[in-house]
Order: sequence, then structure tokens, then C-alpha cells
Amino acid sequence: MSIRRRFSRIIVTVFVLTSAVNAYALDGVCKKTVYLSFDTGNMSVAQNVADILNRQNVKATFFLANEKTSRGDFSLDDSWKVYWQDRLREGHHFGSHTYDHVYFVKDGPSGEVFEKPQFGPKAGVTILYNEAAMCRAIRKVDDRFKELTGSSIQKIWRAPGGKTSPRLIKMGEACGFKHIGWNPAGFLGDELSSQTHPNPVLLEQASINLQDGDIAMAHLGIWSRKDPWAPAVLEQLIVNLKGRGFCFGTLPKQDK
Repeated sequence: MSIRRRFSRIIVTVFVLTSAVNAYALDGVCKKTVYLSFDTGNMSVAQNVADILNRQNVKATFFLANEKTSRGDFSLDDSWKVYWQDRLREGHHFGSHTYDHVYFVKDGPSGEVFEKPQFGPKAGVTILYNEAAMCRAIRKVDDRFKELTGSSIQKIWRAPGGKTSPRLIKMGEACGFKHIGWNPAGFLGDELSSQTHPNPVLLEQASINLQDGDIAMAHLGIWSRKDPWAPAVLEQLIVNLKGRGFCFGTLPKQDK
């Protein structure tokens, strides 16, 4: 499909979704639920995301790791204390993304797992984690969040990159934390190349493809993407989903 035809299709899609927004405004009732979630990333658009969620009166779930930020500090440093306190006060939910953003590599030989921290003193080193070590990696986010805000996170976690195994999931459960991934349609594409996946295309795909009960995932900033996703896509995506009759829930999902 040519670029001209592609963007003509996007314009038509936006017109249809705008009409749906008007219908939603008249009806005033949402009939479906989508779950917006954000991993920390480099935090470069963290305030943009917070401002948009506030404007749209939408709650989301944040999965926290102590990642290096675009400011040169780390996302769970004291310098981010007010940011997390404000999000807690606004009613958002929080989960663990493992403190040092540890990537699952493979299952180990005797009930352990191989993990590679991205940050911290063992950054870049593949380490064998037993159940207790994995639990510490998950729980350390909760401990730090209590220091920053006085409150606990929800008993949920997300493995960096979404990389897991049944053994790793069981380790988290033994620690009291439920693993939360995302749906295929919920991969919002903010870590993809902006040259091959421009923001208007990502907006169109998510606006059309997300379905009732889906969990969507983006980041509070990505190093590699030249055209940031959040300021360009997030607010219009929320408007479009409201137009399709969606509410926005927080994780973990509540039984209906």
C-alpha cells in the first residue's frame, strides 16, 4: 500500500472514530474495559503521560524498575519521590518490574532461572536466581515504593520484555505476586522505530484492534524511538477508545 493511500485510510479512520466519540458523549455509558499499563523506561515522557491521564480522568497501572532516566538519575531515586506520590494520590495502581530490570534468559538446571540485570551492581551479567533471589528482585520495588510514598504496590509484577517461563511465573506466585503481561493488540509499539512504525499508524492500529478486557502496554520513555509516542498518540488513543465505549481499569483485574 502506498504512503498516500495509507494515510488516506488513517484520515477516514479518524473521522469514523470521531463520530463514535460524539455518540459516546451522547450516550455517556461505557460498555467495555481496557487496561492501560506503563513500564518505567527512561521516564522522558513521564510527566506528559501523567498530564494526559489527568486531563482524560483515566487511571492506569505503572510497573516500576529502578531504570536510568533521561535526566541522568534513576526512576526510583528520591528525585522522583514527588512524581510517584502524585500518581498514588491520583488513584493509579503500581506493580513491580523487578528492581534492576532483570531479563529472563532461560530456566536453570535445578529449579533456578538464569536472569540478566540491566541495572545495578551486576548489570549485564547472567546470574542464576533461585526462588528466594527472584522474590527479592520483585519485592525490592515494593520496599522502595514504601520508602518513597508510605504505601505498598499491588501484588503484581511484570517481567522485563515480557520474557518468562512457567517456572519463573511460579516463582513470582510463591512470592505472592501475580504476573501480568499484555495482549497482542495491547502492544502499543512505542519501542519500535518511528521510521518504520510512525505514530499515526500506531494510533490507528491500537484504536481499532484493542478489545474488551485487553491489557495495553507502553513506556514512560524509550531511548531508541526518535519520535516520542506518548505526546503524539496517547491522548487521541484514549479519546478514540472512549468513542468505542471503553472504560479504563486498573490491574489486577477485578472479578465481575
